[in-house]
Amino acid sequence: MDSVDCVVAGAGVIGLAVARELARQGMDTVIVEIADAIGTETSSRNSEVIHAGIYYPTGSLKAKLCVEGRAKLYAYAEQHNIGHKRCGKLIVATLPEQVATLEGIAAKAKACGVDDLVMLSGAQARAMEPSLSCVAAVLSPSTGIIDSHGLMLALLGEAEDGGGFLSLNTEIVSGRIEGGRFMLRTRDRISGNDYEIAARHFVNAAGLGANAIASKLDGLDPSCVPKLQLARGNYFSVTGKPAFSRLIYPVPEPGGLGVHLTLDLNGGMRFGPDVEWIETKDYCVDPRRADHFHGEIRKYWPGIADASLSPAYCGIRPKLSGPAEPAGDFVIQGAETHGIDNLVNLFGIESPGLTSSLAIAELVAQRLRRTYV
Repeated sequence: MDSVDCVVAGAGVIGLAVARELARQGMDTVIVEIADAIGTETSSRNSEVIHAGIYYPTGSLKAKLCVEGRAKLYAYAEQHNIGHKRCGKLIVATLPEQVATLEGIAAKAKACGVDDLVMLSGAQARAMEPSLSCVAAVLSPSTGIIDSHGLMLALLGEAEDGGGFLSLNTEIVSGRIEGGRFMLRTRDRISGNDYEIAARHFVNAAGLGANAIASKLDGLDPSCVPKLQLARGNYFSVTGKPAFSRLIYPVPEPGGLGVHLTLDLNGGMRFGPDVEWIETKDYCVDPRRADHFHGEIRKYWPGIADASLSPAYCGIRPKLSGPAEPAGDFVIQGAETHGIDNLVNLFGIESPGLTSSLAIAELVAQRLRRTYV
């Protein structure tokens, strides 16, 4: 049986960032990933936006870690030559009654430490983006986009440079606490063989699988495992010359940020995600949803051509709140909640998880640091 300082479950952007941070601090770290590659779920099925930290309740982990993480992520991308662009975004009011909502968004963002937002009239916004239709807008100059796969490769490389090891096609079947260590039974999904690994620390950063893994830990009170809610977000694309140079967001909608326009690093236009509550994981995009998308997009881009949207991809948000419920915060759960030393569970790490990844990793390391030897 192998023994290590720490096992990190999940090789998405959060798990890789945590493993990098722990490896840099001298911990012998193994990353176990059930899929056959890194970042195949939430981390690679999103808008790849570097968020400014605008929408989140004051004092929430999402607000704090997004603002901190955004600065860290831009610096990290520069240092490691990861493709990114500080393109900025416009949040737009397309109806006069939405202007007050915009003003409220700007005020909330300022209270969270986002101090670079600029209120614009409709004419000022249209001068910046001639294809845009709106009555007012908020400019966020610090919003950007990043190559999420390039980011994950850089994080993995640094984790491995620090002595970390990645084990793909590895499922955590069960776990127990014995003699102050986590005894994790894993299964090789290729051979079907089971193996046991002992770890002094365990970080459950498995995203959509985090709740299920936590439920397999003998000794963890089931009341500490929140219910997972699945919200699919569909994306559609438009080919041709980009009509915008910045990201365009409508005012938020319940459960998400509305059908917004994001750009890839080549200028390609993507629209989404919407919010579609589902019971089981399914990554099929229904082409019929394009009709709804066209209607939402036309509110701020009247020039979009009929039938111009093509299904692109979809992602699934690992939410802790369901339909018609207030949006949940990140849950970074340590011994203060569940009473088990050296265990950190990460639940509900949806947007702005990508932006917050480096800040989340530092927080997890702080939770574990007092037990380092």
